Amino acid sequence: MTTLVLTIVGDDRAGLVSAVADIVDAHDGNWENSELAELAGAFAGIVEVSISADRADALRTALEGLAGTLAVTVHAGGGAAPASGARTVTFDVVGNDRPGIVRELSSALGARGASIERMSTQTTDAAMAGGRLFEASITASLTADVAVDDLVAELERLAAEIQVDVTLADDA
Repeated sequence: MTTLVLTIVGDDRAGLVSAVADIVDAHDGNWENSELAELAGAFAGIVEVSISADRADALRTALEGLAGTLAVTVHAGGGAAPASGARTVTFDVVGNDRPGIVRELSSALGARGASIERMSTQTTDAAMAGGRLFEASITASLTADVAVDDLVAELERLAAEIQVDVTLADDA
């Protein structure tokens, strides 16, 4: 079996997921994992599909038929497996929204050798204070040589600097 990763983007409307799922099924592929969302009227997603190697090219060709409705890009999956001894750390970030929060958080993680596995962000109206509130949930994988305490200290320093609250929950 071969693993393919599909990225899909288009104007949101009913039936988009079904259109992709029908094509995957028609080619005997298996929809393994996905993250799909509607944001500001656009639909976007990433889907992991397993399929027989001899059917992968036909699936790619069939997905091209969605052009005009969805832009689908097919990537070869099966990247590097998590390193031995890797563990994850999950943390939530909340604070007044301003440009640069994601850049600063991702830079701090990257500088410590942490790799973002999953990140979800949103901004909402701050009910009592006015303005916008930034919220994020981030799960990062750490190799055995990354000291969790060092990462926590860096995130706490950064949180004070950019005026957000960071709550950590070590999943390891």
